[in-house]
Amino acid sequence: MVAGHDARPGSASGPAPRAFTDAVAALRSARVRPEVHLEEMGAPQRIAPYAVALTGDVEVDEDEVATGRIILLHDPAGNDAWDGTFRCVTYVRADIDGELATDPLLAEVGWSWLEEALTAHGAGYAAAAGTVTCVTTQSFGQMAGEETTAQIEVRASWTPSGLDLDRHVEAWAELMCTAGGLPPVPEGVAVMPSRRGQRGRS
Repeated sequence: MVAGHDARPGSASGPAPRAFTDAVAALRSARVRPEVHLEEMGAPQRIAPYAVALTGDVEVDEDEVATGRIILLHDPAGNDAWDGTFRCVTYVRADIDGELATDPLLAEVGWSWLEEALTAHGAGYAAAAGTVTCVTTQSFGQMAGEETTAQIEVRASWTPSGLDLDRHVEAWAELMCTAGGLPPVPEGVAVMPSRRGQRGRS
């Protein structure tokens, strides 16, 4: 993983508080499936005094089946809307089968994927909020022969209960894998750390 610039203060000056640096260290220690490729990215600098962000892609046989990002925000003074001093903000997008997109329960199912992933990884949280959007694109006229496509987008945020941010990153990565149609990892199979920041290198 590329280290450094993404953990800089958003709008604060001086060294980052210990709670934030500990949270970033935990975030960077997350262990995800080999299909998940993570990289640090530029974090927003006006939402909170301190922020760090990751972007992720899920690839199967060199095809990208899901993508997303997770941002960790920290305001030492607290935020009434967060009900805490930290906030995870996430986004996941994946292509899905066109018939699945017409299921009226798909949005509820998409939200349950997030809740189940957080629970499965022991990622304690509060004040969760978000949306699930299902989009179908169908072509007409001279483009009528093109295949109908569909996507699901999950946008969510929650307040982590502790500084074990590795568990929250792992839950977000699992959400990407579930949305992308990957089967669950069999129980007892070890999950190795992703090669973060290594895409495109030999």
